[in-house]
Amino acid sequence: MNLRIKTLAAAIGLCASPLVVADNHYIHAGKLIDGVSNKVRNEVTVVVRDNRIEQIVDGYLTATDGTVIDLKAHTLMPGLMDMHTHVDMVLNQASYSEGFFKNPPYFALRATNYVNDTLLAGFTTVRNLGGTVSTDLRDAINQGHINGPRIYAAGKSIASTGGHADPTNGINRHLSLLEGAPGPTQGVINGYDDARQAVRQRYKEGSDVIKLTVTGGVLSLAKSGDNPQFMEDELKGVMDTAKDYGFVVAVHAHGAEGMKRAIRAGVDSVEHGTYMDAETIKLMKRNGTYYVPTISAGKWVASHVDDYPPIVRPKALAVGPQIQKTFAKAYNAGVNIAFGTDAGVFPHGLNGREFTYMVEAGMPAMAAIQSATINGAKLLRIDDKLGSVEVGKLADLVAVKGDPLQDISLMENISFVMKDGKVYKG
Repeated sequence: MNLRIKTLAAAIGLCASPLVVADNHYIHAGKLIDGVSNKVRNEVTVVVRDNRIEQIVDGYLTATDGTVIDLKAHTLMPGLMDMHTHVDMVLNQASYSEGFFKNPPYFALRATNYVNDTLLAGFTTVRNLGGTVSTDLRDAINQGHINGPRIYAAGKSIASTGGHADPTNGINRHLSLLEGAPGPTQGVINGYDDARQAVRQRYKEGSDVIKLTVTGGVLSLAKSGDNPQFMEDELKGVMDTAKDYGFVVAVHAHGAEGMKRAIRAGVDSVEHGTYMDAETIKLMKRNGTYYVPTISAGKWVASHVDDYPPIVRPKALAVGPQIQKTFAKAYNAGVNIAFGTDAGVFPHGLNGREFTYMVEAGMPAMAAIQSATINGAKLLRIDDKLGSVEVGKLADLVAVKGDPLQDISLMENISFVMKDGKVYKG
């Protein structure tokens, strides 16, 4: 084997493996934010055995049967969760046409970089709300072939004909009809029965969650960014079926009327929520509906408007700057907030900027961190095993040097990442 091949093989090996694989770790943390309490603990040891948290004790224990990880200058936290990602893409001008020229394996291979960037940014769990190869990425990560976060994947988003997630929007009519008009199998529905079939198709394909686009959107090749696009009977068809299969249901929504219909139908979370009004907020509080703001995406599209086709630009300029203001209104009103960025609209690995935007809008730093830990876990219904630093839970842990409660921008520079008891950065 020549030197070049040896070097390449070594690089591939490093990419496919965690940095430290030891059965037991004694993590000496200068500060601990556990994701649940509003109080910070100082000078603690978190003992990790295999992939679970075994002990949390005051002071720095001497390691008798494991590896010491010195984070005395750091703040230790639960692994972060992003409830709105698209880990198999980064959207730009070229994205609108590359689907005609590239095959799914290309997108999957390219996305191995995206999921690795996400993990190294401290996000050990993500909810992926629409993507052609996200279930394959999930499986490859779970089986240890590539590094990345736990992925709870929606598979293909469900839309109505001409809706935000109709894959044939803007395509030459002849091309769009070559394989017939898209239907429930392709995630496009019209009516109760279609809705039921589309949910069952997502189950058949291995989706973990359901994503609906109940209003227009910014980046699709369609005129409206906020009109309602699902009728009540269609939402009922989705929710009746989703409940049978235990699916968490997320809805992309910018316009208030679409949100209200979805909330009344019983969905679990509203994404973006740009034009939510007082009635929408009241409904969300009454039903316990989570709001996933995605301020980062709004900021990005507004500042990169020239990167998009002409039909998209007016929507980006109208919607983008509004989301942070809506977030402030929803937080102050007491709506449940779960952290989400819409990563994939912007480059992966920049997810931590959302913390800064949330704090800028008036959310305390501790609440922002909790939105990305225990709140995300509750939304995904996995708070029995993740979302906080507690004995018995899975050892997903991250750390920053310094105190993020004093400087929230530190969340953009995660220096230690452990997922499932294995160290990937630090």
